[in-house]
Amino acid sequence: MAESSYFRLQLVVFALVTASFTNIYITQPVLPILQKEFSVDMVLVSFTISAVILGIAISNLPFGFLSDRLPIQPIILVGAIVVALSGFICALTKDIWILIGARFLQGIFIPAMTTCLAAYLARTLPAERLNVVMGSYVAATVLGGMGGRLLGGLIHQSLHWRYSFVTASILILVAALAVFRWLPRAPVDAGREKTAIGFLDLLKRRELLGMFFCATGSFAIFSSIFNYLPFRLHGPPFHFSTEQTTLLYLVYVVGIFMGPTAGRISNRFGSGNTLIGGVAVLGLSLAILLLPSITAVVIGLIGICTGFFAIHAAAVGSLNRKLTSGQGRANALYVLFYYTGGWLGITGSGFAYEHGGWTAVVCILMVLLIIPLAAGINERRTG
Repeated sequence: MAESSYFRLQLVVFALVTASFTNIYITQPVLPILQKEFSVDMVLVSFTISAVILGIAISNLPFGFLSDRLPIQPIILVGAIVVALSGFICALTKDIWILIGARFLQGIFIPAMTTCLAAYLARTLPAERLNVVMGSYVAATVLGGMGGRLLGGLIHQSLHWRYSFVTASILILVAALAVFRWLPRAPVDAGREKTAIGFLDLLKRRELLGMFFCATGSFAIFSSIFNYLPFRLHGPPFHFSTEQTTLLYLVYVVGIFMGPTAGRISNRFGSGNTLIGGVAVLGLSLAILLLPSITAVVIGLIGICTGFFAIHAAAVGSLNRKLTSGQGRANALYVLFYYTGGWLGITGSGFAYEHGGWTAVVCILMVLLIIPLAAGINERRTG
């Protein structure tokens, strides 16, 4: 493949992954607005985020299975059409349950693009090219996550949150059409995975299970903080507007730099020490977020991003270093545990916020730190 073709491949990968992740968190900064508009409680309105995450968790493995047996260009195009049409439904509906249902459908079909694209890249690219293109993939997940939050919050200032769904739907259709047009066709080898290690075999390996649960615990903490941040900042003592709250999501850009940095730290000090260090930063940042000061909030959020992405990068790196086969299935399981943690964290923290406020949420999340900490201690002992 020519150099220009690799550059074009990076561009279409970056565009599709960014557009896909933009759709996940689009309602997060306007959750208090949705709560008032639909006249529902905090837990129910948070389902507009957790339903997407649950959908991703459910469908990740099936789409990974399909990507090994079918050409991915049609799968990606169908996935984009369903996500876009669901987005238009979100923009038009006046019923909270239809909104939640459409968001769940978006979550079901987002892996048709993200998971299938990652599998395609791993199957078709040489190792030296894969590292570069996957770098674009990871950066796009961070940019898309931040972009969705900014789109959902800032467009409300001059228009309405519903227009953000229209914009996101158009973006994902354009990106998917570009992928369908320019992504090189690759032969599908349905028999290639017949002798690979199975899902149950991977789950029986204790050292891998620790990394899977590390993903669950750490993302439960991270997703809960950012999901209930708007409710915290809209109330006393801050009384932030939607636009002011949305701008704080810019701290998410830390993830673009922290991923590669955490990899270098792991290479030098070991994955176990990196995990433990990330947990320490995460715990300190949670404590800082209890302080009624906007300076503390900014510092705490930067620390949350730093600690989480350090843990995430170290866990993924450790997981793949332990494998000699079955990398695709192991990473699919990691994503399953990761998004299941996000769904459980957001749902559980919603009930905690309703009954005990922000302090109750933070205290519960501090308890969850035991999970990545245990993974880090075990990795340090055995790694």
